[in-house]
Amino acid sequence: MYESTKKHHVSDAVAEVFPAAVTNQIFEVIQLMNKAKQLVTAPVAVAFSDDYTDDEMYALLIQGDVAPAQEFPLTYRGDKPFLGHGYILIVKDNPKTIYIDFSKANNLDEVR
Repeated sequence: MYESTKKHHVSDAVAEVFPAAVTNQIFEVIQLMNKAKQLVTAPVAVAFSDDYTDDEMYALLIQGDVAPAQEFPLTYRGDKPFLGHGYILIVKDNPKTIYIDFSKANNLDEVR
């Protein structure tokens, strides 16, 4: 599950909203948590806090009801127009690719 040898892919819709610097860090967190054997299910969800500083923001990795949610910081200096919308990303573990896409729970009317 979430092997480090798999390719990383971000959906076009997510790439339009989230900078690569943010999604790349999500992939890094997934790899670190997998290495530490902290991932127990796939897919996992990532939700974002509206609280942030100039160079740091916070996200929550959610594994359903099988493990406690874990907060983690993301380093990002720049505009953060993607915060404040309640976006939830899903990190899917496909056979050859780890894939980030929007959750179906999102209202994406303003994105598309």
